[in-house]
Amino acid sequence: MVAKGRGKRVTIGDVARAADASVTTVSRVLNEVATVDAALAHRVRQAIADLGYRPSAAAQGLARGRSGTLGVLVPDLANPHFSDLVKAFSATVRDSGARVLVMDSDEDPDVERDLAEDLIRYADGLLLCAPRMPRADLAALASRGVPLLVANRRAPGLALHTVGVDFHQGVLAVCGHLAQLGHRRVVYLAGPEGSWANRERLRALAGAEAFGLHVTVLACGSTTDEGYAAAERALEADGTALVAYNDFVALGLLSRLAELGVRVPEDISLTGFDEIDLARFSSPPLTTVAVPRSGLGRAAAVALVRLMDGNTDGDDALEDVDAEALPVELHVRGSTSAPS
Repeated sequence: MVAKGRGKRVTIGDVARAADASVTTVSRVLNEVATVDAALAHRVRQAIADLGYRPSAAAQGLARGRSGTLGVLVPDLANPHFSDLVKAFSATVRDSGARVLVMDSDEDPDVERDLAEDLIRYADGLLLCAPRMPRADLAALASRGVPLLVANRRAPGLALHTVGVDFHQGVLAVCGHLAQLGHRRVVYLAGPEGSWANRERLRALAGAEAFGLHVTVLACGSTTDEGYAAAERALEADGTALVAYNDFVALGLLSRLAELGVRVPEDISLTGFDEIDLARFSSPPLTTVAVPRSGLGRAAAVALVRLMDGNTDGDDALEDVDAEALPVELHVRGSTSAPS
């Protein structure tokens, strides 16, 4: 911190001299050690205010045995599902004075473990968002002794604290909507192979026959480019409705279908998932499932801070969040209609 009216950075030594105290005493006041004489502590605080001194967060972290930093690892920051989650997470933990360090694995499960290990070196706690890494790597991270929270992935048999969204219910809502419109043949454009959210979608689609639907699954991915590239294959599967892994895939499909002269929804219906902002403004507006991204970020922040505080009662609370996955909501718009 630069001193008021001065050209150089104010140090803890400057504060000590101004307060006629030792550097050790100033450090104790900064770290709220109760053994400092009240009058002396007042003098130190006054010197801090007069000089405009701001302590080093790193130094304070060392003194307290904490860095004051929380790590977050996401598969793709360009995806609003993750960027909105991180934004809400950061805003929530900021109230407790914490900083957030974010890393992006670029949808590569092979680097996730190394990135997570890097974050653990600097962070007091770690949030893994929809990790794609193998179960063995997840187990190894869970055994490291660092407070670890996983969002949108469950691994039965591992001692993991998790928060999540009810993707399964969202897909069931899509199936019910399409069946009610009269669709019987549906094509699902699947997401990343290592994605738990994709597996939850597939689990829901496995029961689609209860709605009178036959589902064909095609490998695709999670990006607009991948949706665009999959359009011809999706049409060859001869469905009357396309169910995209997420809104990005759906928007890529929508663009390519328009180039091919295929009308949505007159010739084929299309649904997305996530409710990104563009979904409302596409042509036609996209029928999609709204996911509470900000709500998930806030829930993750509360859960991780509780876990870091060592609140054993928090284990039950975390299990409650996990058992009652945050609800989703189907938003019906112009991209779906009865089959022609």
